[in-house]
Amino acid sequence: MKLRWSRMRRPRRLVLLPVAALAMGITTATPAAADAHPSPATTPAGGASRRPSQTAVSSGWNDFSCKPSAAHPRPVVLVHGTLGNGTDNWLGLAPYLVDRGYCVFSLDYGQLPGVPVFYGLGPVDASAQQLATYVDRVLAATGASKADLVGHSQGGMMARVYMKFHGGADKVNTLVGLAPDNHGTTLDGLTRLLNLFPGAKQYIDTFTPGLTDQAVGSDVLNRLNAGGDTLPGVRYTVIATKYDEVVTPYTSGYLNGSDVHNVLLQDLCPVDLSEHVAIGTADRIAFHETANALDPAHAPPTPCASAA
Repeated sequence: MKLRWSRMRRPRRLVLLPVAALAMGITTATPAAADAHPSPATTPAGGASRRPSQTAVSSGWNDFSCKPSAAHPRPVVLVHGTLGNGTDNWLGLAPYLVDRGYCVFSLDYGQLPGVPVFYGLGPVDASAQQLATYVDRVLAATGASKADLVGHSQGGMMARVYMKFHGGADKVNTLVGLAPDNHGTTLDGLTRLLNLFPGAKQYIDTFTPGLTDQAVGSDVLNRLNAGGDTLPGVRYTVIATKYDEVVTPYTSGYLNGSDVHNVLLQDLCPVDLSEHVAIGTADRIAFHETANALDPAHAPPTPCASAA
């Protein structure tokens, strides 16, 4: 099965070589739905949109009147991946957490002019400042002193940039990364081949800096990981899949340091074939482990057959 899986996926990656970086954290989106129901995003200038997503509110999240309970005293902020957005990326996980009694919020970040719906393409440092503005808004609305963050792909790494360089260290209790690119990605080595395509790297650097910032050895990642992966006082969980075709190798998402829990989906459920997109958008095993990370004192074992 493993060999057959590998053969199925590799031709697709080779076809995507000229636009390899565009696959980092891609999330299946529905442009019409996203345009009709804009999420409570921070704009490129850092200001917060006034109108919450109708889709999200009707599903119980992005409700700024929500007050955290004694059982779940911190709001949860969901941070989408590259080419995702604050609604479509979380149509599975957000209602899952709401059903378990959490106040859940999500934002859009990393918008580029003229590129609707597909976000997370702007410079990571600028995106981290957008996250800082949004977390402050959530804390003010809920009255909580700290939030918990759940990030998919770039969202798991960018949240660390926010905590380390944009004032978030004292405002976050727990960070859960779903297939995060904490130490960058080679996209199975394809990002290293961009130099073989004249002008490709310069185009990506100029027009999609959020992608360049995620490549192994980028300036952002070097600064982020200098001096250690973690900050004191924050609990970290990384949930990875060995079938990740975007964050490669998948172990580059793991963190080292105190209060770190690195989880491989296939150690919990060997038959779980979820890859990079599914782990953040549809995998019930990953959802169950996320809930456990948010409330470790009441964490039941994760069943392989069903994580309902």
